[in-house]
Amino acid sequence: MPEPPSGPRWAFTQVRLSLRRPWTTTMSTSEHRDTIHVAMTHNGITGLGEGAPIARYRESAEDGLRALESIRPTLEAMDPSEFQKFSTEISGRLPGQFAAKAAVDIALLDWVGKRYGLPLFRLLGLDPNDTPITSYSIGVDTGEVIREKVLEAEAYPILKIKMGLQSDETTLAAVREVTDKPLRVDVNEGWKDRETALRKIQWLESQGVEFVEQPMPAEMISETRWVRSRVRLPIVADEAATNLRELSQLVGAYDVVNVKLDKCGGIQEALRMIQAARALGLKTMLGCMVASSLSITAAAHLSPLVDYADLDGNLLISNDPYQGVEVRGGRLILPRGPGLGVTPCAAPP
Repeated sequence: MPEPPSGPRWAFTQVRLSLRRPWTTTMSTSEHRDTIHVAMTHNGITGLGEGAPIARYRESAEDGLRALESIRPTLEAMDPSEFQKFSTEISGRLPGQFAAKAAVDIALLDWVGKRYGLPLFRLLGLDPNDTPITSYSIGVDTGEVIREKVLEAEAYPILKIKMGLQSDETTLAAVREVTDKPLRVDVNEGWKDRETALRKIQWLESQGVEFVEQPMPAEMISETRWVRSRVRLPIVADEAATNLRELSQLVGAYDVVNVKLDKCGGIQEALRMIQAARALGLKTMLGCMVASSLSITAAAHLSPLVDYADLDGNLLISNDPYQGVEVRGGRLILPRGPGLGVTPCAAPP
């Protein structure tokens, strides 16, 4: 009798991505980010995935790699064709480690798309012409550098400005010195009380701002609801919306949910969060961490489903190992190849 086919082979690596400029938010300043890359090969087809862990969620690339190695026998015993069952099993065996789970899930869906010769957007029944315009993020910096960053971002019609520090007014003034583009403001939990948040958002209402993201710490939902009842600008949940269970409590406090593959654990869970948010009457945005085109392209395949996109993590790095989703006039252009459609960049000479 012929031997049964062997299970999938998995490879896990840590990749250091170098930022074009130091990246500063209310949480930290960094010049690089370490991400988890996985490759799963089965029946001659290789699926690729990436997860970008950050300290805010008590995750690191090193811990994620150790966690994946600890469940290697489970990974190698399962059939990737059963990708929903596969992801459910892995989720139960990896407490936390959502970026590592995202890397596995992305690799699974890349493999499935390649197995059936379909781009992921087609596998999901989506129209690639429905992708939104992505914002381009401007990190916290001095006024002079912020002006330089804004001028360098001339090709992007919507900017996302990082705030949440004592320099907020100076930051916005520097931006407005060189552009009148629509702005989105991301506070990253930086305003610590409701009175400050109310005052700042009322000020932003006259500054050409579309919405404000995560103005206060994630746990301050009742305080955010108090602010929301007193302002006109929509408020976006990011750190307050990491999983499905949290969504119902956000109604009335937030207008939009920022879904990130690395927060929730991958493409399949992100899809469920988008559908659940919509059922609750919330709008949706697809966001990202600093990551390569591998992770950003995976998220971009879901973007025809959402109202807003902030998928620029690959645009902030100087050593992207992959080519995938493109941005033209700010709009996300999905690759048409099977699976994610990403291809390795040529190695530098």
